[in-house]
Amino acid sequence: MRRVIVFAIAIVTTMWGCGRKESGAGSARNLLLITIDTLRADHVGAYGYSRARTPLLDELAASGVRFDHAYAAAPITLPSHATILTGRYPPGHGARDNGIHVSEKVATLATELKAHGLRTAAFVAAFPLDHQFGLNRGFDVYDDRLPRDPAGRLLSERPASQVVDAALTWLKSPQGVSLQAGGGGDAPRFFVWLHLFEPHAPYGNPMDGRPAIDRYDEEIAIADREAKRLWEALGSLRSQTAVIVAGDHGEAFGEHGEYAHSVFVYDTTLRVPLIVSGPGIGEATQRTSRKVVPEAVTLADIAPTATHLLGFEMKDVDGVDLSQTWTGGSLAPRELYAESFAPLVEFGWAPLRSVRADSWKFIAAPKPELYDVGKDGREEHNLFVEQPDVVKRLDARVSRYSGSALDRGPSLDPSAADRLRSLGYSAGSNTASPSGAGRPDPKDRREMAARLAQVVSGELSGDALLSALEGIVRDEPGNGQALLRLGYAHAQRGDCGRAEGEFHRAIEAGVRTADSYVGLAGCLGQRGDLAGAEGALNEARRVEPDNPMVIANLGILKAGRGDTAGAIDALKAAVAADPGLLEAQFNLALVYAKAGRRAEAQRTAHDLLQRLPGPSPQRAEVERLLKALDGQ
Repeated sequence: MRRVIVFAIAIVTTMWGCGRKESGAGSARNLLLITIDTLRADHVGAYGYSRARTPLLDELAASGVRFDHAYAAAPITLPSHATILTGRYPPGHGARDNGIHVSEKVATLATELKAHGLRTAAFVAAFPLDHQFGLNRGFDVYDDRLPRDPAGRLLSERPASQVVDAALTWLKSPQGVSLQAGGGGDAPRFFVWLHLFEPHAPYGNPMDGRPAIDRYDEEIAIADREAKRLWEALGSLRSQTAVIVAGDHGEAFGEHGEYAHSVFVYDTTLRVPLIVSGPGIGEATQRTSRKVVPEAVTLADIAPTATHLLGFEMKDVDGVDLSQTWTGGSLAPRELYAESFAPLVEFGWAPLRSVRADSWKFIAAPKPELYDVGKDGREEHNLFVEQPDVVKRLDARVSRYSGSALDRGPSLDPSAADRLRSLGYSAGSNTASPSGAGRPDPKDRREMAARLAQVVSGELSGDALLSALEGIVRDEPGNGQALLRLGYAHAQRGDCGRAEGEFHRAIEAGVRTADSYVGLAGCLGQRGDLAGAEGALNEARRVEPDNPMVIANLGILKAGRGDTAGAIDALKAAVAADPGLLEAQFNLALVYAKAGRRAEAQRTAHDLLQRLPGPSPQRAEVERLLKALDGQ
């Protein structure tokens, strides 16, 4: 049976290689999709940015086609990537905000290409695209493994170099394409999706004193360099590989009073680079002089375009095949939809929905906006009052894509919410009703949104961060996420007296997560209230029963109270649940030593020493423990 299946795939592959008449249609064997998080089009050299260091993107644009006005369907990572991979707008694929699962009923590039015999692999750089949110369907390999910090805490992003290393390892393996230096013409067909998180905030090192925009450009250069390393490693396979590069959304640096992204749907955070290159495309653009496409396109166009390049059609999509733009045709007039439900999910404000038609762009909001983007590209002059007929027409159109209500579905797992918050996303306070009706317009919360963005971006630290958080809490006393962050900011400064109060207020405001209770437990334990600390940790375990950090903290607390057996049981359970939780393993070795179980303490410490990274500062503590045990 296995031989028959392989033979059948070989026949299909051969058939695809024959009878091609249109240049650029079905002329590629493989697909490389590169998405660069938070990448603005106007910071790429091919788009005219003189300070850019983007040689790969510029080279691909020169050999292929560049879309000058490409727009995301949502200014946030998961919904935008879901649109890229499904060809559907967010109402169609279901992921309306980070942490909201992609519908299992919708086909993706991976499910389609796998069904056509390609080997499929994804290598992602950040937690918003974790496999639990549904984009892993159809991939033979979905590599979303993220590193830990020196203390063993799981991080929520990884550098581009590690993502590319993982992709190269797969490509060189028998499970991939057995890629050798220089490539090979008889390699299996493949689809690789490479996601790079640079230049997402915080950009570089915010403490080095350089302007944020310079550090942002530097991270773009890093992403380009690492993507180029993968592209060049393909060797001769490059001539058989279509490559599509896109940003998932842009980034605001004060335009419209916005910082970062996710709340507003202005073109500052919707316009992205989109570049397509590969077999036959360069020749076609030379014949048609269409190396730059001025028509507006959407990232929903990527999936149908990619499948066309590989020789078949992807149906039931909102996007269109863009190959006609470089083969002498033109795009029919159409509307482009975009939205942000983050204001509703994250803050309880009204969502924003928009439609772009001809030169008009309409934003449905409690205070609607209409811009003639053909003349007013910066969206500075709202023509809502002057053009009532256009507003009425486009308001009806936007409602055909989506209303303001939202079916939230299952609640986001608390640990997942914590990890999204670590990347600067609120991850949902769960205070929003399903409907956006009667909610504040995000424009009226513009200043608050900007302050929140600066706090969560990682660009502030020390006194500046503390001052910003105190200002937010002063103006919004019930902002639970700000209260939680303020509690940790005080705790890190050694002021547990104030931190304890902020943790209590955060819990009262509805932020009943492990983070809230663990922070509170730490402060209670520091002032000697071990019973109170244990109660807080038990609450943490109630909301997150399987959280190994919570279990480990309960073990450490039991050790402090003299319950050695209970401590060992809890710490062993934490390590078993997460072997990478090195702090729990160290405390387990300490408790073993205190209990006189020398051999188990030595074995646990030796194993920990092997797991710790070479430069880890914790190595010295483990070595001291082993030396003390050896001297017993």
